[in-house]
Amino acid sequence: MSSPDPRASAYLTRLRTERGCSPHTLDAYRRDLAELARLCEGRPWSSLDEADLRRWIAARVRSGAAPRSIARRLSAWRGFLDYLAECGDVATNPARGLRAPRAGKRLPKALPPDQALGLVAPPAGTADDGLAALCDQALLELFYSSGLRLSELTSLDVQYVERPDHRSLGWLDLDEAEVTVLGKGGRRRTVPVGGPALAALRRWIAARADWLARHPGADPHALFLSATGRRIANRTVQDRMRRAALRRGVPVHVHPHVLRHSFASHLLQSSGDLRAVQELLGHASIATTQIYTALDFQRLARVYDSAHPRARRR
Repeated sequence: MSSPDPRASAYLTRLRTERGCSPHTLDAYRRDLAELARLCEGRPWSSLDEADLRRWIAARVRSGAAPRSIARRLSAWRGFLDYLAECGDVATNPARGLRAPRAGKRLPKALPPDQALGLVAPPAGTADDGLAALCDQALLELFYSSGLRLSELTSLDVQYVERPDHRSLGWLDLDEAEVTVLGKGGRRRTVPVGGPALAALRRWIAARADWLARHPGADPHALFLSATGRRIANRTVQDRMRRAALRRGVPVHVHPHVLRHSFASHLLQSSGDLRAVQELLGHASIATTQIYTALDFQRLARVYDSAHPRARRR
């Protein structure tokens, strides 16, 4: 949209204040509404009809857009058009009855346990205690130990702070061996931190304190710092994780969500407690967590062979 539309701006404000959407989510909605405005071609919102939206869907399918991408945008439009109907700007919501093309069910990509452990453990025979290496080791261990989202990890403070100039969104509590984070939808949760991650964090925090003493202009609150002393950026973490995987011989593309998926899959396979995994991941609905119950057939077959009285043929 060349200039902010008043209704679109008001809707984004509602998403921020009432639903607690993050800046990243609001940016995505802003792009979605800009696309809807282009579809209107300067006409009022009330001129949109179902045929306009069907033509857009058909064009996106022909261009090779992923069904999931189309569905996400339609969902955003559906919510906005519901808001316009509530305000009396449209008589009915033309997106209400539309559905995106069906997407194939994608399972999360999780590392096998040996690869996950190989990624988070320092390579054998190395003892790199440089600042960047200690930071990388601590954030890798914490990702796998606690199943955090990338934005949750980068927003962590070294301890809870509440002052006029700064209030922690998330923080580490070393004494209690836990982190508290602010997840999607403004839902706060506290997650345990395992022993190896605690050890890595203590090494990093000690080095961080020495470094901060020599760089008074650096961020005193952020748990993980960049080389310039600012809170570490999401993109920086992604790049460091990719390079760490290459150095440690992990034969697949590794990004932060891979370790979150690995955390969930390995914990569920070991415990069988779906509800606990849901709470640790911060999912609002257990239906989101149920995707981790799709185990491979060979493992199911082994369980069957070992447990069912009629499994072994005589």
